[in-house]
Amino acid sequence: MIRSLLVANRAEIARRIVRTCRDLGIATVAVHSDADAAAPHAREADTAVRLPGDAPADTYLRGDLLVKAAMAAGADAVHPGYGFLSEHADFARAVRAAGLVWVGPPPEAMEAMASKTRAKELMRKAGVPLLDPLDPAGVTAGDLPVLVKAAAGGGGRGMRVVRDLDALPAALDSARAEAASAFGDGEIFVEPYVEGARHVEVQVLADTHGTVWTLGTRDCSLQRRHQKVIEEAPAPGLDEELRRTLTESAANAARAIGYEGAGTVEFLVSAAGRAYFLEMNTRLQVEHPVTEEIYGLDLVALQLRIAEGAALEAEPPAPRGHAVEARLYAEDPARDWQPQTGIMHRLEIAGLRVDSGPADGDAIGVHYDPMLAKVIAVAPTRAEAVRRLAHGLERARLHGPVTNRELLVRALRHPEFEAARMDTGFLERHLPELTASATASESASAADSPRGGDDDRAVPLAALAAALADAARRPATVAGRLGGWRNVPSQPQLRSYRAEPDGTEHEVRYRLTRDGLLAEGFPGVRLLSADPERVVLDVAGVRRTFEVAAYGDRRYVDTPQGGHAFTALPRFPDPTARTEPGSLLAPMPGTVVRVAEVAVGDRVAAGQPLLWLEAMKMEHRVTAPAAGVLTALHAATGRQVEVGALLAVVAPGE
Repeated sequence: MIRSLLVANRAEIARRIVRTCRDLGIATVAVHSDADAAAPHAREADTAVRLPGDAPADTYLRGDLLVKAAMAAGADAVHPGYGFLSEHADFARAVRAAGLVWVGPPPEAMEAMASKTRAKELMRKAGVPLLDPLDPAGVTAGDLPVLVKAAAGGGGRGMRVVRDLDALPAALDSARAEAASAFGDGEIFVEPYVEGARHVEVQVLADTHGTVWTLGTRDCSLQRRHQKVIEEAPAPGLDEELRRTLTESAANAARAIGYEGAGTVEFLVSAAGRAYFLEMNTRLQVEHPVTEEIYGLDLVALQLRIAEGAALEAEPPAPRGHAVEARLYAEDPARDWQPQTGIMHRLEIAGLRVDSGPADGDAIGVHYDPMLAKVIAVAPTRAEAVRRLAHGLERARLHGPVTNRELLVRALRHPEFEAARMDTGFLERHLPELTASATASESASAADSPRGGDDDRAVPLAALAAALADAARRPATVAGRLGGWRNVPSQPQLRSYRAEPDGTEHEVRYRLTRDGLLAEGFPGVRLLSADPERVVLDVAGVRRTFEVAAYGDRRYVDTPQGGHAFTALPRFPDPTARTEPGSLLAPMPGTVVRVAEVAVGDRVAAGQPLLWLEAMKMEHRVTAPAAGVLTALHAATGRQVEVGALLAVVAPGE
């Protein structure tokens, strides 16, 4: 029996494992980097062990330190979660060699699937359908498009879609470099890229007595940069024959490598309904909650019981209903998915299952993945589950860095998604409409608005509410709530706000008169009540409530129709807060991992990559904003930069 478990991970998955252990009466040991010293997972475990340093390579990827931590804290088992060392066979062996229980598959099974090229050879022998690899040197125009893919690792790192034969050599080089940097293994391979395909996977669970469960299918087609964003179970729209092919292939794959524990077999499903093996993840998946919700199981608890030697029942329980999960990221989809940092003042999502990493008041840093939480809705039907999830996200209170919340809501309500007509290119194909700024949607008609026909003055009204709440914080201006506004003419008031993240400025001009509120640009809007945290307006006969929160110069305005973030602007901007034209500033804190072969004095083209930054486990290109001459280059490989740091200057023209 496991009595004390070390969780060799952090954030959301560490909290998730601790929660199950608490239910099972198992003591828990957390590990934390210096950046995570005050993180919730470290606070919620029974004990915690410090891993000196911040970077993953110095902390969560140090198997020797993790084993020492388990021994020092008296743990008798280790759960790796997902990511980090969860699929490293050598770490599993080290855990076992120390006399500890490894909560995961045998190291030999992990090694069998560690390389995607070797895994495909095994799957071919097991009769699992797959795509034939291509010789990179022999790829012709007739083979296009192709996918260049890293043999090791995952998470979309080291993957490139190539549609132009001339672009293949550069794609091979960049994928190889990224794979070597991310996984320490630069092996890559090339295979046909299946256009319009869906990403469908099967959850497997196997005990040490020969029983293998397949727990239905999941659709994970909505992806950005080959990383999943929205997942659901069961995968919709599969006929019975295809579903049987997927589940039988997954069971055969697990048996072929002597699998034990929880794992996932992933497939591409073409538009014609043909399935092709992608890979097997020899660990718990991020999206496991949707399977848990429809089967009524705790997969972490089952992992622990299997590790203790318990046998599964002959057959799994029958599934019920439909579950959909959305990954809430601290990132800006409209700006090339740039990760965002800052304080998460408030993360509140009511009525849904929320598996989160940070808690209120936690800092979102640059060292780790930008996922804040997984939000899961379950209902008897797919349509109801999708509706519940979109509604819950829309009403969420997210006070902190910019997130992908708006994109998630719009994607869930997109006609193609609602009709289950999605594929892995969905987000890329629809990104412009899914990330259209609020300003753009306000200028559109209500019927054409990406906001789905909501009030086309949503953002200006939220800015007005922020201004009235700010005014209510000044005792000389406000004597109380409704009816407490001084019943005398007042001087015109002016407040300016910048909407985040699109940067549009909203100037609010209003007066408080004997007849009530007079706000420029808002005919027919009446003030019903106002205090520093809540403003109620009558908008064309409809009562609208705005909850307002202030943190420094930031204002967060929450309504039943969605949330809005603003920065309150000073009345007199700092004239020194300017940069030289053509300056390239670091969009986020990070590390320069590559610099293009350019030198000061070279001419560069608009959009030409100049350097690459790595932050939050993702690479980000920094490109020339316009054609011109490179007049300064302040970046060097390995250099740590802060947000706003000057990286280069491109002078336009000759």
